[in-house]
Amino acid sequence: MALSPISALSPLDGRYATRLAPLRPLMSEQGYMHKRVQVEVCWFIALSDAGFAEFKPLSPGARTYLLGLVKNFSEADATAIKEIEKTTNHDVKAVEYWIKSKFEARPELRAASEFVHFACTSEDINNTSHALQLKGAREQVLLPALDAVIQKMRELAHAHADVPMLSRTHGQTASPTTVGKEIANVVVRLAAAREKVAGVRLLGKMNGAVGNYNAHLAAWPDFDWEAFSRKVIESPEPLGLGLTFQPYSIQIEPHDYMAELFDAVARANTILVDFSRDVWGYVSLGYFKQKLREGEIGSSTMPHKVNPIDFENAEGNLGLANALLRHLSEKLPVSRWQRDLTDSTVLRNMGVALGYAALAYHSLGIGLGKLELNAEALHEDLDGAWEVLAEPIQTVMRRYGVQGAYEKLKEVTRGRTVAAADLHALIRSLEIPQAEKDRLLAMTPGSYTGKAAELARRV
Repeated sequence: MALSPISALSPLDGRYATRLAPLRPLMSEQGYMHKRVQVEVCWFIALSDAGFAEFKPLSPGARTYLLGLVKNFSEADATAIKEIEKTTNHDVKAVEYWIKSKFEARPELRAASEFVHFACTSEDINNTSHALQLKGAREQVLLPALDAVIQKMRELAHAHADVPMLSRTHGQTASPTTVGKEIANVVVRLAAAREKVAGVRLLGKMNGAVGNYNAHLAAWPDFDWEAFSRKVIESPEPLGLGLTFQPYSIQIEPHDYMAELFDAVARANTILVDFSRDVWGYVSLGYFKQKLREGEIGSSTMPHKVNPIDFENAEGNLGLANALLRHLSEKLPVSRWQRDLTDSTVLRNMGVALGYAALAYHSLGIGLGKLELNAEALHEDLDGAWEVLAEPIQTVMRRYGVQGAYEKLKEVTRGRTVAAADLHALIRSLEIPQAEKDRLLAMTPGSYTGKAAELARRV
């Protein structure tokens, strides 16, 4: 069977393929090969500038050519590497041989070809490539997608800052808030989580088979290989990798930073699961309507239905993302002795985990754009919940020393249907200043929102 979106095993490359187009060049196997070529070329050029008599500095033309291999890396190049791998049965060696094959027509590079992959273990190339993949995915896909969701939420928080809404604690009526303030709560949480994702340092190591520069020092015992490795890893792209140097490792980079990054993404996702479920509930209560799409069907038998499918899809895909992200963060920092290969196959699923997250962010963006406030339903809900004013009334009573304030309001309101007239009769009977009575008599559930509007506009 030919591979196509409709025959793909994963829905990320099938049903949702177009939505994940920005992530695919970064996190696919082609993207992985691309970064391997980048690391090998970067190391090779740096070696030529290290001052070794056996490897003179490369000419400007050779440098431009090498950087072009990285810049212009294509699907055809990735396919050529896979063909070599059929013989080598080793993917990193296949990359090395492919690079060397590109030297055949250039005598200067052909003469220096043994410095490709010089003193490196495969993991020196792989760990830095993974870090570059994550760097690209974070900068080009994850953070922009999170920022778009945060911005849309912020706009809604500001637009609905003054719209009163009945709160529900434990599922029961509670002190009113505003629609904008409830969205602002999530904006603040998500923005903080976003900064955690952005703040994780992406580490790389290039220190040989067990992390001690054994082979490097065998070749040039007096050269400062650690400083050289740090320079390659931390110098900006394209002549460096633009990562953070990892000075201590076994054969593999310990992956602790990956666990930190994946945990940070999972934390942001958990906040969005919470939000998706709340919006789903508000749609169910009628607080929000959803803009109709021409031709869309909500049910195969119930023509009236307009389902909150975008928030449901988001919740489901966030759950899938977090299941994978948490496995990655728990498994990757664990390796037997100096090396085992359990991380290698797991790492190939980084794109799957991030893909489900990116898919969820996309769904949330669509869902947020379809929400329309139903002011009538919000007002009706508030007007049927006068019992929520028991809180401000008894608090004012306490201020003026009225004994048993809480108990008196409990007797009037708990477990009963409370009408405005009931509360007004109580207020008029209180021994408090008339101005305070007037203030309480003027209060409605919709006006009792505290600083909610101000807080909503502040985010």
